[in-house]
Order: sequence, then C-alpha cells, then structure tokens
Amino acid sequence: MFQFDAIIPWLSYLSQGTLMTLALAFFSASFGLLIAVMVNYLRQTGKLANVLAFYIDLFRGTPLLLQLSMMYYAIPRLISGVLNSVFGLEMMLQLSPFQAAIITFSLNSGAYVSEIIRAGMAAIPKGEIDAAKSLGVSKWHIFKDILLPVGLRNSFPSLINELITLIKESSIVSLIGLLDLMRRQQIVTAQTFLYFEPLLVVGIIYYTLVKLISFTGRLVERKWLYAYRT
Repeated sequence: MFQFDAIIPWLSYLSQGTLMTLALAFFSASFGLLIAVMVNYLRQTGKLANVLAFYIDLFRGTPLLLQLSMMYYAIPRLISGVLNSVFGLEMMLQLSPFQAAIITFSLNSGAYVSEIIRAGMAAIPKGEIDAAKSLGVSKWHIFKDILLPVGLRNSFPSLINELITLIKESSIVSLIGLLDLMRRQQIVTAQTFLYFEPLLVVGIIYYTLVKLISFTGRLVERKWLYAYRT
C-alpha cells in the first residue's frame, strides 16, 4: 500500500526545492535572453561571426550534463592552473553548485534562444529593413526598434517552451549537490525508505509548474498580440 501520509511532514522541505528550481530556471532564462540579444545584435553588425557560430554549435551540440560537469569540476581547475603557471598565483578557484548551474544553464539557453530569436527576426520583410537603412537609421536602432521587438513577438511561444525546458532540465543539478526539487526528493527517499511516493509528489509539482507557465504564457501572448493589432 502507498504511504503518502509519511510524505506530508516533508512537503515543506520539498517546497524549498521548488523555489530553488524556479530561481534557477528564471535566472538562467533571463541571463540566456540577454546573451541571445547580444549575440543577435553582433550578428547584425557582422562582428565575431566565427566566435558566435562556435559558441552556438558548442552548446547546442554537447549534452547539458557534460556542460554542467565541465563548468563545476573542470573549468575552475583549468583557470586555476593557467593563473598559477602564467602569473604565479597559487589559488584554487571553485564555483558553488548554484553558480555553476546558473552559468551553464544561461550559456546553454543563450545558444538556443539566439537561434529562436534569429528565426523570429527572419520573418520580417526585407523591405522594411531596407527602407530604414535608406532613411539613415543606424544598425543599433534598426535592431532595437524593428528587429528585436518583432523577433521577440514572433518567437514568444518558443521562448515559453525554452523556459519550460529549463525547469525540467534543471533536475540534473542534483548531480552536483544543489538542493533543487529532485535532490530533495532523493533525500526524502533516503530518509523515509519510500521511492514511489516522493517521486510522484515531485512529478505533480513539476507538472503543475509547467501548466502554470504554459497558461501564463498563452495569456500574455493573447494580450500582446491584441495590443499589437490594435
């Protein structure tokens, strides 16, 4: 028989993990969006094209778990080794699990979101851009006032999907010891010797979060499109 009554005292503990999961997802989505905007602006100016292409290919072409492991375990040691050998600084850098997760997820999200926004901007008629250029509008103002707003509006549903993906994929941070929702579920399982019940509760929490974000996204999208059309 199921023993859900044994999980009730742990609900508060699991809710703290929910807050950690949400914080990780929203911070990463926000920083990822900023990275994506900068990437697309640099693309419009034609600067650092090869560097940007490598960054996008790297983070889209390798598993997120590998990226997180490299950011937490390997990269701080690599930087410490360079500082020691080049500058003679004997120091050992170490990121906290939360810092490593935020950096990794932000860079990963930025790579995907930059392509999402690029696709949204590609739907803009070329004549509008040519007309702005003929009037002497700078590249920055073309990007800020024409390309970016329309690109964000066109790609808004995909951006919501990216946020949902971040919430679900954030569960891998439990592997580096961050006390997110999944990590706390593992701890509850170890303390209560119950596997199915904590997992089901966590699954319901994830599902509820995704449904709430999906509903909010659709609501914002309708109001945004209505305001644009009127």
